[in-house]
Amino acid sequence: MIRPAQPEDAGRVQELLREYATGLGIDLSFQDFEAELADPLAFYEVVLLADDDGCVGLRRVDDRMCEMKRLFVRPEARAGGLGRRLAEAIVAEARKRGYRRMLLDTLPSMAAAQTLYSSLGFRETEPYRYNPVPGTRFLELPL
Repeated sequence: MIRPAQPEDAGRVQELLREYATGLGIDLSFQDFEAELADPLAFYEVVLLADDDGCVGLRRVDDRMCEMKRLFVRPEARAGGLGRRLAEAIVAEARKRGYRRMLLDTLPSMAAAQTLYSSLGFRETEPYRYNPVPGTRFLELPL
């Protein structure tokens, strides 16, 4: 079941975000990851949880734009469509909150995620934030 994280879920969200970062194998300090990790439920407008198997965050950019962040599914729960369901749920949440455009950035190593984003209608856009990782793609979805 996918649901919004509650205060009592903070530890679970932190654990999932740590696994996400470890799996990337890059230093996320350029995104102030430690501040994000310290209080993810305050950092994000909403975090959606899929039990203990995955999460995704929604970050406000401005009144009309938001960003999908940290879409993560634990390896043992992959290949069953959970990543798609989380992504679709966060897009629906953004629409419900009145956003008109969703942004995201994705690393070159995230081929499966890029295929998912494309299938959801995300398209290339100009870089909207600093990311020093060569080959990073910046995507947007009109809502």
